[in-house]
Amino acid sequence: MKRIGHPPDYTLITLIFVITLFGLIMLSSASGILGYEKFGDSFWYLKHQLLNGLLPGLILFLLLARIDFRTWKKFSPLLLFLSIGLLVLVFIPALGASYGKARSWINIAGFSLQPAEIVKLTFLLYLAAWLAKTRERVDSWAYGFLPFIIFLGAVLGLVIMQPDMGTMSIILFMSLAVFFVAGAKLKHLALILFGCLAGFIALIKIAPYRMARFTAFLDPSLDPQGIGYHINQALLAVGSGGWFGLGLGHSKQKFQYLPEVPGDSIFAIMAEELGFLVITGFIIIFLLLFWQIIKVARNSPDSFGQLIAVGVAAWLTGQFFVNVGAMLGVLPLTGLPLPLVSYGGTAMMTSLAALGIVVNISKFTRPGRISSKVRFKRR
Repeated sequence: MKRIGHPPDYTLITLIFVITLFGLIMLSSASGILGYEKFGDSFWYLKHQLLNGLLPGLILFLLLARIDFRTWKKFSPLLLFLSIGLLVLVFIPALGASYGKARSWINIAGFSLQPAEIVKLTFLLYLAAWLAKTRERVDSWAYGFLPFIIFLGAVLGLVIMQPDMGTMSIILFMSLAVFFVAGAKLKHLALILFGCLAGFIALIKIAPYRMARFTAFLDPSLDPQGIGYHINQALLAVGSGGWFGLGLGHSKQKFQYLPEVPGDSIFAIMAEELGFLVITGFIIIFLLLFWQIIKVARNSPDSFGQLIAVGVAAWLTGQFFVNVGAMLGVLPLTGLPLPLVSYGGTAMMTSLAALGIVVNISKFTRPGRISSKVRFKRR
């Protein structure tokens, strides 16, 4: 391991833990009624988030913040194999478990795990290692574009078979961001985007529930008690908050009116209880987190670290705005959790692990060069 030249980015670490702590407070408030109704314990969701998400996430965060990020480069082939293997496990009858229409979980000895969340990190590490190694030929058709399509297609294909379009869209966005920063040609990116758009349209048309969800997004008033119920209740919660909110713990929508309150709907409860001003502050804090990660990427000592940081920034920020956009009615509902806030042990654990690697990269940034004037290195 190479000697660490300076301390980590403490601003980045502070932002991570401010958002995480805020998320736990909001989860406790939002999930209390549902927890008592289903399990007789108002703190059931909070306890499970602490035990299955925060605790392993903190352990991984602290561990990965100490391990030289370049160590992961030598394990990149194994990480690709692990990514595909995890996604295959959900289709094994003895292990796979369904939630709603998605078969996205595995159960081992009573412990539930969502492999696609872990794949966001393992596949990112593989992509970063491969693109850093082939950076001189990333813009070529044979050595850049085609291998990228094959790797990405294998992972996305397994995710959509679950089916999980929300996770698929985040992996796609993250991968394209890394591919672009690595030096991909714009015409290659345009070709991929065109193909993805055609694929999304086909997936919506072949599945009636996706078409109904998309129709409800275009006009929630068409079926307010059916497919449009979720988005209508979310908008009602957001609108009820006004400028200053109803007060922490005083949401009305969490009384079994709004679906998926601890999960992908938690932002609507936050807006209802805290109001526009506090929610705006929360969004600004998340944008500051994004900017700190980008600063780490700009000053990374090599392409591998740069691509990891860019991927983590695209992953978390993309997922954040897809979730918020869905609750505000400007994007279709996807079921994606709000990073570091929504209930979901695997999601929180993996997000903190990824951020731990970014913190480690920040220890190797070139001293005195953390500046917004530094451009991304296209090498």
